[in-house]
Amino acid sequence: MSISTMVSKSNPLLTTLSHHLSRRRLHFRSICSSEPHLSPPSPASAPTKLLESFSKEFQVGNRLISFETGKIARFANGAVVMAMEQTKVLSTVTCAKSDSSPGFLPLTVDYQEKQFAQGVIPNTFMRREGAPKERELLCGRLIDRPIRPLFPAGFYHEVQVMASVLSSDGKQDPDIMAANATSAALMLSDIPWGGPIGVIRVGRICGQFVINPSMDELCLSDLNLVYACNKDKTLMIDVQAREISEKDLKDAMRLAHSEAVNYLQPQIDLASRAGKLKKEYKLSMMPESTMEKIKNLSESRIEAIFSDPSYGKFERGEALDNITQDVKRALEEECDEESLKGLSKAVDTVRKQIVRKRILKGARVDGRDLDDVRPVYCEAGNLPALHGSSLFSRGETQVLCTVTLGAPGDAQRLESVVGPSSKRFMLHYSFPPFSINEVGKRGGLNRREVGHGTLAEKALLAVLPPEDEFPYTVRVNSEVMASDGSTSMASVCGGSMALMDAGIPVHEHVAGVSVGLVSEVDPITGEILDYRILTDILGLEDHLGDMDFKIAGTRNGVTAIQLDIKPAGIPLDIICESLEPALRGRLQILDHMERTITAPRIPDDTNSPRLATLKYSNDSIRRLIGPLGALKRKIEEETGARISVGDGTLTILAKNQSVMEKVQEKIDFIIGREIEVGGVYKGIVSSIKEYGAFVEFNGGQQGLLHISELSHEPVSKISDVLSVGEQLSLMCIGQDVRGNIKLSRKAILSQPKKRAPSADDGSFSPTKPASQIWASVGDICYTQGKKSSAKEALVTKYEVDEPKPSISNILIRSAEECDKEEKLDAASQAGTSSHSASSDSSTLIQNCESDPQPSGRPDSNLSSRPLSPSRDKTSGPGITAKNLKVGSVVTAKVHQIRARGLVLDLGGGIKGMYRFQVNDKKDFEVGDELKVHCDSFTGKGVPVMSLAKDE
Repeated sequence: MSISTMVSKSNPLLTTLSHHLSRRRLHFRSICSSEPHLSPPSPASAPTKLLESFSKEFQVGNRLISFETGKIARFANGAVVMAMEQTKVLSTVTCAKSDSSPGFLPLTVDYQEKQFAQGVIPNTFMRREGAPKERELLCGRLIDRPIRPLFPAGFYHEVQVMASVLSSDGKQDPDIMAANATSAALMLSDIPWGGPIGVIRVGRICGQFVINPSMDELCLSDLNLVYACNKDKTLMIDVQAREISEKDLKDAMRLAHSEAVNYLQPQIDLASRAGKLKKEYKLSMMPESTMEKIKNLSESRIEAIFSDPSYGKFERGEALDNITQDVKRALEEECDEESLKGLSKAVDTVRKQIVRKRILKGARVDGRDLDDVRPVYCEAGNLPALHGSSLFSRGETQVLCTVTLGAPGDAQRLESVVGPSSKRFMLHYSFPPFSINEVGKRGGLNRREVGHGTLAEKALLAVLPPEDEFPYTVRVNSEVMASDGSTSMASVCGGSMALMDAGIPVHEHVAGVSVGLVSEVDPITGEILDYRILTDILGLEDHLGDMDFKIAGTRNGVTAIQLDIKPAGIPLDIICESLEPALRGRLQILDHMERTITAPRIPDDTNSPRLATLKYSNDSIRRLIGPLGALKRKIEEETGARISVGDGTLTILAKNQSVMEKVQEKIDFIIGREIEVGGVYKGIVSSIKEYGAFVEFNGGQQGLLHISELSHEPVSKISDVLSVGEQLSLMCIGQDVRGNIKLSRKAILSQPKKRAPSADDGSFSPTKPASQIWASVGDICYTQGKKSSAKEALVTKYEVDEPKPSISNILIRSAEECDKEEKLDAASQAGTSSHSASSDSSTLIQNCESDPQPSGRPDSNLSSRPLSPSRDKTSGPGITAKNLKVGSVVTAKVHQIRARGLVLDLGGGIKGMYRFQVNDKKDFEVGDELKVHCDSFTGKGVPVMSLAKDE
């Protein structure tokens, strides 16, 4: 039942109102039907009309690619979404309605990677993306460089390109997609532009070229070539490589061109279906009459200046400015306002015509031949207080480079939708205003500075050692002191020398040179009629020429390339031809650099940093960090060192060796370090017993300092020498049979000078160095640090300390347990010598004396009367108790084999002992003859022997 029917039945007064509303509804519908542009769309047709879009799918290499327009950003002059697998990039272009007439094209390219594209919330305080990152600036430049030359001359309307990553699967780098999407958006827009272009990336894996490699494939590639072109000409090249040869580089560029043109036809097809008609924009062209007048007033004087090679950069610039001012005064006298408006541009055009004509005839502004490199001057180590430094000059271009080394934790963190999360090598390029004698304001990140620094960084990356060989973070600062052409290539040369001055084991020098081009073009067909290639171009030749082709590399090959051009494309054959003069110029510069410094330096440790990587348990590292990292920060503030913490790894970076020792000393008190025999540690006396003291050291471990190891002088009461809480420096000398770590204080004390004993003294107290003490160190597992290789020897000052395995099987018994056990054999301990392993020695001595002697007992006075020491060596038969002396070399027979040594028959009824050393051979047999050396005598007169050198 309808509403009107219900109303009529309920109330007759409302029936009339219902009919009236019905008539009003019908009247409204009739109005809508008579004006179709006002009628609301039907539910079925509305989504189709609002979301009407056009798309084009095609394939390049093995990647399926699509362009789509019309669905989003419909108010922009042009908008295209490009998709490759699950990565999508939106590029939009807009154009100002009026001409700002700045004298150049005000083109702005903004590339942005927001974190939503990879499903991540930014970790900033505001949880928003901040200022453009370096990668975003570089991608913006990558888009700007190939599209800028294709705008028509005189088009000065402001144009803005905005490229945004909508989604990223991390497999494809969106930068190439953004460049192609921008080309398609310009084709669809009503902005005049001479496209389309195709941009492609080429890699090389195991000698095979790969088109549009994924990020995983790019990690395995030794080539990263980004190539932009139109149908028959090159527009932009950007290369990072690992010393690729010029021949292979040519092959890669030709392959890239043949694949990049596959992007062109899909853009043309899409523009034919969904593109807008190009608007008629006003072009700011200079009248021919104005150009002719200014040319007549200035041409001869300008040519005279360019013909004089004695002019420097600023002298030449001042003379040209004087000519401009004279022309301006002449036009003011004639009241020619039209010519005054275009004076600056017209004079610049006259200069360009004169310089280009002279170069085509083989004459350069500074008088050089076309393939000559300007004079080169190099210095290395000019700032000795720094880790590394260099000064590089080529002509009037001068660059100061410095190197600073840091810990792995100092690596730069990167927040990008693709690629690594950090990088450990950075090159920061700075172009201050004084380098060109100007007054300017220093701001934040500058696109040009970021681009030049990244180019030099790519060039040097190829020669850096891998991270496992050189784990430092490296920062190179390139400060331009004077600029007259190609400061980025000067930064490559200076940076290479600074790296060697810092002792970084780079295997080759890297040099760079910029190559230019001047061509004569047919104005009708656009074909190049004549051209000249210039090596090592000046700033003026860069400004007035056709291209700036920067090429860096070693003697073995190219490591980085950047090509910028001004005309609407250059044939690839000319680009390939430019590689040969660039190689010759690069080799000339390398000769100068190698005469300055040829290999990484090995300076003293005064200012050289030290890096140590230690391994601890995570519990030990937590103790070092302390609550909220307070303990770690305190150590860094007190020492000036940097401590980086990883999973079970502690990395310390100190300014020099003395700082490193201070840091390790503080760490030892907190968490300790791996114990090794012969290592010196600092400890604190925790308790004192009659037989020695227990010392806490190495992060809470305990060791036993026996009374016999306190001093070279006899100590009767240990409490007279030590007190609880006293700090000592001690050496670990081994582990006793009870599992205690044995410490010695006398081992690190200097030996007191004594009068040499004579034969009449009647006593002899032998001493031996700690390294020859016979202790049970065979049960202790320890290794020495690895020796440096030949390459590492060049950088001894940065040698990484190898962690030593911990001797976790060494356990300290409690003081009470040791006290009980020591009291049981106190009598034997009281009679021991000051030797650290006296208990083991006496055991063997007693065994020797208790053994049955097959040849009869020795003289009864032998064990009670000590022998007289002497440095005279005796050899041969007839050895007796009277003539056996310290230093004697005799031939003995193995009488008995014990677990820890041998009992030797020295002849004449004399028995001696030989103690096994660590890693000593133990395959002796009874009756073997050995040539032995008498080292000392025990307190009971038993000779202690060692193998002679020829055994």
